[in-house]
Amino acid sequence: MAHVFFAALAAGFLAVGGLALLWPPALWSLVFLVPLFLLGLRDYLQEGRAVLRNFPVIGHFRYLLEMIRPEINQYFIESNTDGTPFDRNLRSLAYSRAKRELQTMPFGTQIDVYKPGYEWINHSLAARPAVGEPPRITIGEGRCAQPYSASLLNVSAMSFGALSGAAIRALNGGAKGGCFFHNTGEGSVSPHHLEPGGDLVWQVGTGYFGCREKDGRFSRERFADRANHENVKMIELKLSQGAKPGHGGILPAAKITPEIAEIRGVPLDQDVISPPAHSAFEGPRGMLELLAELRELSGGKPAGIKLCLGGPEEFLGLCRAMRETGLVPDFITVDGGEGGTGAAPLEFSDSVGTPLTDGLILVHNALVGFDLRREVKVIAAGKILTGFHMAARLAIGADLCSAARAFMFALGCIQARRCNANVCPVGVATQDAGLERGLVVEDKAQRVQEFHEETLDALLEILGAAGIEHPDDLRPWHVNRRVSYTEVKGYDRIYQYLEPGDLLEPPYPGRYAEWIERASSERFGYAPTV
Repeated sequence: MAHVFFAALAAGFLAVGGLALLWPPALWSLVFLVPLFLLGLRDYLQEGRAVLRNFPVIGHFRYLLEMIRPEINQYFIESNTDGTPFDRNLRSLAYSRAKRELQTMPFGTQIDVYKPGYEWINHSLAARPAVGEPPRITIGEGRCAQPYSASLLNVSAMSFGALSGAAIRALNGGAKGGCFFHNTGEGSVSPHHLEPGGDLVWQVGTGYFGCREKDGRFSRERFADRANHENVKMIELKLSQGAKPGHGGILPAAKITPEIAEIRGVPLDQDVISPPAHSAFEGPRGMLELLAELRELSGGKPAGIKLCLGGPEEFLGLCRAMRETGLVPDFITVDGGEGGTGAAPLEFSDSVGTPLTDGLILVHNALVGFDLRREVKVIAAGKILTGFHMAARLAIGADLCSAARAFMFALGCIQARRCNANVCPVGVATQDAGLERGLVVEDKAQRVQEFHEETLDALLEILGAAGIEHPDDLRPWHVNRRVSYTEVKGYDRIYQYLEPGDLLEPPYPGRYAEWIERASSERFGYAPTV
């Protein structure tokens, strides 16, 4: 860290000075030490690069390696769990957008377009220029006393505790400037969320942080007190998340400060574990009743759920309970199994949970089949970094999107992959005050806002290229996927799409007949086949 560098440099000066008294030629060493000191001082005081603020002088090696990386290994390609290409250089794109730097790339397409999993959207010979402002999506209209008008792109769930206070303030400041929402994550609403004044979605997880009794049970009184804050615009009941569905959350003891303990209502000096399931309700009906109560306790704000799709039977059972009770979420956030986190077992990250595309299509289909789709807004979350990612999710059933890692890149995340060790070198995922100092809130809040604006502009440009006037006009057949080296299919041919009411009575289409037989509106888990 910076103070270590200056301490070492000061020791060097003293050593050289002492040596010069005995051996005058040693004064020449100052020719090297003085420039290093001045460079270190400049790095320490500048505000644009957290790595250099935290690691003066030596931090430059990171940027030198980044500059020559294309020559070392031109482009790094890996695959998402759903098979679609994911280019690590999208991180560089996020940086460029956040800083409004050059975003074009030389030498054309950099990935293998004939590799199965490659996706694209077809352009039109009647392409149109990108015009107008991105539309906003109203959530809770007709049901809530305080409906919310949301941006097409928002900050997905990341908790204070997992992220530093400076990172949270920068995200919320960007959300304030760009008029989009910032999901608190399950770590509760903190002063860092409230200070900038941006719109918040308060996520209530299985640990009920910020609204819990000492024994961990849900407290309605504490929930109501915090949910009625003017900055809180919506309530999200978290059932599961893509990176570790069914596992619960983990905040290592090393990252728990007295401030975090007070905000969450948890003890110090031990890991905080969110249970894998909720204790405040049982089954789909109980969940819907609690959701209606949360809406009322918050003063009529939209209330919804977040989940990574597990068994189709369980979500179909939830839809059946919606029809039977008349209780409906205002929104459903669908997270993909490829979603990110700072701390998850490898088996859960790689092998548990439905990928976003498959989960999103099934959730959309189930709501359509039970004739509920018009009442519920669907939010897509999971490795959304570009305008194309947004277009693809909107085409297959989402109303709007949320992103986490993209906004972390805008904050300056370099993917050091030390999130769970409290030693994040850029001050994003740490509670170390020395490292957190490297993240300058005002600078990074501006970058968050600019990334949001630039990505929405890219979305509108893609729509224009496809000859599409409005995101609502996107359809599954607009998005193509190479399914083999010799075959391409649109999403309309890869996946089955239902018509309104298809699941209200038999005969049910395709595999839905099998799933509905096992679906229960009374309980989660798999009901026995009749």
